[in-house]
Amino acid sequence: MLGYNNALKESSRNLRNNVTEAERLLWSRLRRKQLQEIQFYRQKPIGNFIVDFYAPAVCLVIEVDGSQHLGMEHRVRDELRDEFLAELGLTVLRFDNRQVLSETDAVVEQIFRWMSCRF
Repeated sequence: MLGYNNALKESSRNLRNNVTEAERLLWSRLRRKQLQEIQFYRQKPIGNFIVDFYAPAVCLVIEVDGSQHLGMEHRVRDELRDEFLAELGLTVLRFDNRQVLSETDAVVEQIFRWMSCRF
């Protein structure tokens, strides 16, 4: 099990209760082991970060980014976050809200294909 900053527990709970429409839509396709019987968790603390979706069985993190992630400051933070997660052996797949909302099947297919390569 990966460690996490215990101070993030409440923030994680709040994020689970206040999801974006894109996160809600993607979660409806990931939950209950719908993809290859793999368990996903949402708004999961890992280290000093909270990731949108996490599948420990395949070492996968999925991030659904809003438009604020297009700014340079967020991009730099995302790169540092991704590097930290990679050091833990995790792969990060990033999608933006628009992709999830308008190309849901394609996003799920990309996740499915990535997971298929892991088995």
